[in-house]
Amino acid sequence: MVFDLDRIGQLLDLLGSPQRAYPSIHLTGTNGKTSTARMIDSLLRAFGLHTGRYTSPHLETVRERISLDGEPVSEERFAAVYREVAPLAELVDKQAAEPLTYFDMTTALGFATFADAPVDVAVVEVGLGGAEDATNVLSAGVCVITPIGLDHTEWLGDTLTDIAWAKAGIVHAGSTVVTAVQPEEAAGPILDRCAEVGATIAREGGEFGVVHRAVAVGGQMLTLQGLGGRYDEVFLPLHGAHQAQNAALALAAVEAFLGAGPGRTLDAEPVRHGFAAVSSPGRLERVRSAPTILLDGAHNPHGMAATVTAVQEEFAFRRLVVVIAVLADKDAEALLDLLEPVADALVVTGNTSPRAMPVGQLAGLAVEAFGVDRVRVAQQMPDAIEAAVELAEADLDGELSGVGVLITGSVVTVADARRLLTR
Repeated sequence: MVFDLDRIGQLLDLLGSPQRAYPSIHLTGTNGKTSTARMIDSLLRAFGLHTGRYTSPHLETVRERISLDGEPVSEERFAAVYREVAPLAELVDKQAAEPLTYFDMTTALGFATFADAPVDVAVVEVGLGGAEDATNVLSAGVCVITPIGLDHTEWLGDTLTDIAWAKAGIVHAGSTVVTAVQPEEAAGPILDRCAEVGATIAREGGEFGVVHRAVAVGGQMLTLQGLGGRYDEVFLPLHGAHQAQNAALALAAVEAFLGAGPGRTLDAEPVRHGFAAVSSPGRLERVRSAPTILLDGAHNPHGMAATVTAVQEEFAFRRLVVVIAVLADKDAEALLDLLEPVADALVVTGNTSPRAMPVGQLAGLAVEAFGVDRVRVAQQMPDAIEAAVELAEADLDGELSGVGVLITGSVVTVADARRLLTR
């Protein structure tokens, strides 16, 4: 990773500054960015707007990172835009000490694709941090900051204050900032940045938030307080209080973009339709039944805590087996400590990332957290899933209700499992 906006800036200049061809909503934070981006996208489309969405990482194909009207860009369009961008990228590389990164290139491809479409609005998630992220050439009118926690400390700093300063860098003069409730150490830098550049801030728990949530079949039923008013009977087909919080952020961001506020409410029916149409693959996604198999990409303590809470509240498994594989730079011990109270057994495995933690190393940490009798080791994902299902079904005489398998620890882990378990 090379954090330098000069190279991406030069490339976009050569492309004619496609990121200036449409307004944008820019998202940062530690967890929930992709889910919130997908909700914003769905809401905007429910109001009749043509949308572009740029998120990362992807699960199956890089085209998922660049979506038009909710669908990954086609192979033909992706290839055509690449052929336009690649020669200009080569020019930039010849003049720079460091070449453009993979993320620089996908960012340029996304922005160019949106301009060519054209879209009415782009919903853009940062890759890492904010201030020095390749996407921070937008100067977006609406910025969203999801909950901030400790992650990517080797790049962003080892305190919440440092991380919040990095993420608040997406806030530019005159923008409207929609922020989740933040720890005190993270809230200060966000407020300071808004004051510094003259941005307007809307805070969860003040100007907007979740009024009520109840578990429903296939998701949850919400009452949301937006910037302009209250919206009730909102069905969200995603699980967990954290997704309800993401929904409140998404609603406030769309209200800010569309000009709603005190005295001006959005039409409730498109809001309900937009939320009901949301999907977020790999976020407590149910891919099999009997036993239930869930996929969740939680990879840091903040995200895993939200996942564990949601599993306890909304699934009530009488037996749960967890399959886990993590990247080497993650806090595996903290993830295992969070899983230990809810998992009856753990299957340790690896994933296909070159950055994956060695299976033996993760198994050693798992035994320390769970005890040797509750840990099984499988080197490959297919064997891990098979072992987890066997453990989940053991001694149940065919009665599989209330039995589940959770596959988690990394987006790469989820992607590997998803290829095996979905069509």
